[in-house]
Amino acid sequence: MRARTALAVASATAVILVGIGWWVHHDVYRQSTQIAEEQAKSQLWPLCDQVRQGVVPDSTTTVPYEVVATGRRTAVASGRTLRDAYPGTHHVMPTPPTKGVAALTPLTSVRLPVNRDYNPRDIFGIAGGTQRVVTCDIEADELSRDKAAALGVAADAHLRVYVVVLPHTAEAITKTTDGLLLGAGLVGVVLIAAVAYFAVRIALRPVEAIRVLTASVTPSDPRERVTVPATGHEITALATTINTTLQRLDNAAAQQRRFVADAAHELRSPLTTLLASLEVALAYPERTDWPAAATTAARQTRRLQALAEDLLLLARLDTRTPIAVPETVDLTALASRLTEQYPLTERPLTLTCDSTAPAHAHGNPDEYERLLRNLIDNAARHAAHRIQITVRNQDDWVVLAVHDDGPGVPTEDAERIFERFVRLDDARSRDHGGTGLGLAIARDLAHRHRGTLTLTPRTLGACFQLRLPRAPAPAGK
Repeated sequence: MRARTALAVASATAVILVGIGWWVHHDVYRQSTQIAEEQAKSQLWPLCDQVRQGVVPDSTTTVPYEVVATGRRTAVASGRTLRDAYPGTHHVMPTPPTKGVAALTPLTSVRLPVNRDYNPRDIFGIAGGTQRVVTCDIEADELSRDKAAALGVAADAHLRVYVVVLPHTAEAITKTTDGLLLGAGLVGVVLIAAVAYFAVRIALRPVEAIRVLTASVTPSDPRERVTVPATGHEITALATTINTTLQRLDNAAAQQRRFVADAAHELRSPLTTLLASLEVALAYPERTDWPAAATTAARQTRRLQALAEDLLLLARLDTRTPIAVPETVDLTALASRLTEQYPLTERPLTLTCDSTAPAHAHGNPDEYERLLRNLIDNAARHAAHRIQITVRNQDDWVVLAVHDDGPGVPTEDAERIFERFVRLDDARSRDHGGTGLGLAIARDLAHRHRGTLTLTPRTLGACFQLRLPRAPAPAGK
C-alpha cells in the first residue's frame, strides 16, 4: 500500500507539474519574445534618427538591421550579421511600397531566403525561415536633398529601416527555464513520493499494531482486543469495529460452547435412562417386565430422535441458506388444518382457530407448519384448558397469534425463553417438558422468512405473536 500510494501521488504530481511546466514554458517564451521585441525597438529608433540626419548607420555593428529604399537595387546600409548571412546580395528585406494598403501596414515578420552555403559563426543564425522584424518608414519629404544625396538615394525615395528580432534571447531564456523546471520537477516528484511513502508508513503504524493483535486471537483465547487510538480518525473507527467484531465472535464461540454442552447434557439424560433400563432387564431377564422395558426404551428413543431432528434443523438454519423456491402459503388454511388434526389425547384441551379471511405469505409450507406446530406444542404443555389461534391481515403484514390460558411467562424471561435449551419448567419431568429448542427453532424460522416472533404481554397465560410480510393472493383465488 505504501508503494502504491507513493506511486499514485508521484504520478499525479508529475501530471500536474507537466501541465504547470507547459504553461510556464509558453508564458516565459511569450514574455521573452516581448523583451526581444523591446530590445529590437530600442535599436531601431537610433538607426531611424541617423537616417533622418543623412548619416549612414555603422555597418560593422552586430545589430541585424537593413535600410532599403525605393529606386535602389542595393541596401542603403545593413548590419554585419545580415551581410555575413547573405554576401553579395543586393538587399534581403523587401522594398517598401509607396501606395496602397500595404504601405500603411507595418511588417511584423519577413520570410528570409535560404542560403545553403551559409555556415553561421555566431549564435544568431537568421538565414532562412520567417523572422520577426520591427520597422520604421521614412518618407521622402523628411529628407533634404543633401541628406538624400549623403545616403545615396533619390530625393523622392521612400526608405524603410528593418531590425530583426533575434530569437536566440527568448529561446535561450526558455531553454534555461525548461532545464530548471525539469530538474526541479524531477526532484519534486521524488521528494513528494518519498514524503507520501513515509507519511503512509507512519499513518499505517496503528493498522500494523491492530494486525499484530488481531493475529494473536485464537479460537481457544478470543478475548484479545486491539488498542483504540485516542485521535478520533478513521483508525479509531477501524479499531472499534474490530473490537466489536471480536466481541461478537467471542459471544458466538461462547454460545456455541454452551450449545454443545447443553446438547450433550440433553442427549445424556435419555441415553442414561435407556441404558439403565436395558442393563437391568439384561441382568434380571426372568424378573423383567419386557413390555414395560420396551415401552421405556421406545419413549427414550423417540426423545433422542426428536432431539436429533431439532439439532439438525438448527444447524441448517444457522447456515442461513436461502429458500430455494418460495411458495405462497395461506396461513389461515394452515392454522385451520393443524387445529383439526392436532392430537389432544393426554388431557382435555380446547384448540380453536379464529380467522376472518385468507392470509398469504411467501415461504416454505413445511417450515411454516413446523413453526406453527412448535408454538402449539409449547402452548399445549402449559395451557390449563384452552388454546386459541388467531390470524389477521394488518396492512402489509400477516399477524398470527397463539394464546394459552396457562401460568404465563415472567416479564424478565420474555426473551430468554427463545434461547436454546432454556426451559422455565425444570421442576417438571423432562419427558413432558420438551427439549427447550421449540421456541428457538420457531423464532429462527420466523427470521428466515423475514418476520418476527415475540411474546406479547397478557394478563392470563402466554401469547406468542408471529408477524410475516403479507403476500398477494395467487391468481385465481
